[in-house]
Amino acid sequence: MTRGRLRIYLGAAPGVGKTYAMLSEAHRRVERGTDCVVAFVEHHGRPRTEVMLHGLEQVARKELEYRGAAFTEMDVDAVLARRPQVALVDELAHTNVPGSRNAKRWQDVEELLAAGVDVVSTVNIQHLESLGDVVESITGVRQRETVPDEVVRRADQIELVDMSPEALRRRMAHGNIYQPDKVDAALSNYFRPGNLTALRELALLWVADRVDEYLKQYRSEHRVSKIWGSRERIVVGLTGGPEGRTLIRRAARLAEKGAGGEVLAVYIASSDGLTGASPKELAVQRTLVEDLGGTFHHVVGDDIPAALLAFARGVNATQIVLGVSRRKSWQYVFGPGVGATVARDSGPDLDVHLITHDEAGKGRGLPIARGARLGRSRLIWGWLAGIAGPMLLTLLLTHTDADLGLTNDMLLFLTLTVAAALLGGLLPALASAAFGSMLLNWFFTPPVHRITIADPKNILALVIFVAVAVSVASVVDLAARRTHQAARLRAESEILSFLAGNVLRGETSLEALLERVRETFVMESVALLERASEREPWTCAGRVGPGQPVNRPEDADVDMPVGDHMALALTGRVLPAEDRRVLAAFAAQSAVVLDRQRLQQEADQARVLAEGNRMRTALLAAVSHDLRTPLAGIKAAVTSLRSDDVAWSEEDQAELLAGIEEGADRLDHLIGNLLDMSRLQTGTVTPLIREVDLEEVVPMALGGVPEDSTELDIPETLPMVFVDKGLLERAVANVVENAVKYSSSDEKVLISASAIADRVEVRVVDRGPGVPNEAKDRIFEPFQRYGDSPRGNGVGLGLAVARGFTKAMGGSLHAEDTPGGGLTMVLSLPAAEGRSQAASDLSETTVS
Repeated sequence: MTRGRLRIYLGAAPGVGKTYAMLSEAHRRVERGTDCVVAFVEHHGRPRTEVMLHGLEQVARKELEYRGAAFTEMDVDAVLARRPQVALVDELAHTNVPGSRNAKRWQDVEELLAAGVDVVSTVNIQHLESLGDVVESITGVRQRETVPDEVVRRADQIELVDMSPEALRRRMAHGNIYQPDKVDAALSNYFRPGNLTALRELALLWVADRVDEYLKQYRSEHRVSKIWGSRERIVVGLTGGPEGRTLIRRAARLAEKGAGGEVLAVYIASSDGLTGASPKELAVQRTLVEDLGGTFHHVVGDDIPAALLAFARGVNATQIVLGVSRRKSWQYVFGPGVGATVARDSGPDLDVHLITHDEAGKGRGLPIARGARLGRSRLIWGWLAGIAGPMLLTLLLTHTDADLGLTNDMLLFLTLTVAAALLGGLLPALASAAFGSMLLNWFFTPPVHRITIADPKNILALVIFVAVAVSVASVVDLAARRTHQAARLRAESEILSFLAGNVLRGETSLEALLERVRETFVMESVALLERASEREPWTCAGRVGPGQPVNRPEDADVDMPVGDHMALALTGRVLPAEDRRVLAAFAAQSAVVLDRQRLQQEADQARVLAEGNRMRTALLAAVSHDLRTPLAGIKAAVTSLRSDDVAWSEEDQAELLAGIEEGADRLDHLIGNLLDMSRLQTGTVTPLIREVDLEEVVPMALGGVPEDSTELDIPETLPMVFVDKGLLERAVANVVENAVKYSSSDEKVLISASAIADRVEVRVVDRGPGVPNEAKDRIFEPFQRYGDSPRGNGVGLGLAVARGFTKAMGGSLHAEDTPGGGLTMVLSLPAAEGRSQAASDLSETTVS
């Protein structure tokens, strides 16, 4: 069966017209003869949207009862039985009522798609799971209903429904989105111009990334190698030198000039050993480019211009930013350089920018980590200079009339020998000296074209030539080797210094360190293996890189033991012996990082245990004093009543019984708070969330305080809240009791409620001494009592329990200063619509 196709209308904010656009499409499809039905569409009382439902077939909804209230959800079975070509399903991120076929509506949609039904749906950008934290930081509202990004990304078509913030606010003010009583609160909170602009930008960028994925897929499927400048992508070529920071900042400025510009920094390392740049400088540049919103890439390639161009074309880049060469003028005789080569081979579809910088023309200095091996290309050039060079020189000298003399001829051949030593090392130079001496003897030493030498002085000259050539070749080769060794030692010292500094400061995680090993040694994958004993199997403590995991050190291309029961395993190529010294340091540091991570975990566990011990110590203190006080009062009253020596009057007996009752109530309250705190500490609080009217809860929570000590102000038009009724009652009771305790005797504690955005705030206002800002968070900690609260007034758990219960219900509790003096406790709770509304309304209407 062919899977159905999914089309999504993505909105930047509620009210932009997603549902209206979806219904408009449905009408167009019906006019073309498509079998299209409405599986579930919620118009939220918007007249224009409701009109669009007319003329469309609607599948009856399924009625569900949950906690005494009736709700309606999409009837998946009915839609499957109807089997339309296209089904309209609104609000993809909606959470179904408990008892439904699936927990989330997007799971219902997956069933329809699997059955071959095409689905058209809607979702707002704030409901994407990956953007939850970003949206909360912008709007201050945490979205409870989300849909995984992958579900939306898998859609066959995504269409952005956009509207400017000013136009959307006008729609809101005209009453086209929410009821009139909600318009002012929405415009001053969620629908502020800044919020709408930020949400719009999020939506545009998310859709742009999705379009970019479509484009990459199309180019890959159709094998398009030509660059399409649909989006500015700027590749920055880095050498590891200090000029890289200038190039990255310049590329970021270029990207800002184009809409949706992207910066990709790339460092190309050779495949013959350690990375050829300072790891410390590369780490700084990696951080810089990521801070500027770009990405850092590490590519292996011996031909730097070709590798850079291949990378740029692979990511569909439009520009390349390179720095002006650091080489001195005379060094250009060896070639045009990377910048000129890239500019020459880039073609007309790729712009190359050469940026000046402070390091230009100062010389590259010693290579950071070239290794003693010269590389294949240099060896080839060395042999060509040592063998082909003397042959060409002989042809040139024998076919010209110039008679330079044997001494000058020897100097020319000696020059070629020195060149062979510089390019290819000792062996090409020795071969050049031997071959050159033979050519000198045959063509230029009398008698010519004979091996014999007539003049003994010429024999001495040839011997001196060979000796000088061999000596010069040996010295040049030795100097080159010493230079490479010094460069390698310098690279190793920089790597080890940077590594030790990061690890000792605790700035590197195990995965980051293993990734550094993989990049440094140009490997496919790196894994840290360990085992408890020699008889136990190996287990992987950490791994980075693609490919199949390595289960034993013996299976890896390179393994570096760390002690008796740990090893670093690398796959990709065999390392030369000189690289293993640095690898050993990496392996030892990996073990240190792993031990530190485990010690950190143990420290966290110990911290939890210490907190538990602190709780137990405080509990013992509470039991020993705060609980003993009411117990002593109860025992004294009971002992007095049971005494036969005193004849108590009825008034005295009533007073003693009242004292017993008061002490029992205090004990019940204290023990209740202790048990509640224990439940919060162990995470066993499971709230039963449903729609609750504050008018039913708050008055019941005032039973523990005198009637004339509080003033209640809860509007009748206040929306209901999604909470656990019992937990909310306990939280409000604790907050009110605390406020009454600290409030002045001639002032009443005000309990008011109001709706703000998709929340309902309950404010408990007292006129007491107040709390300094630095102590506002501390008063919510267990066993904390502020100021000179007398002993016996509680164990300091009331506010801690109240905050814990509020958080468990998806709300928050914090303290504010009361204007004019005092403290205001603010309970922020998730709002709900009336009992007659379905729970599905929340995903659209509670975001305001």
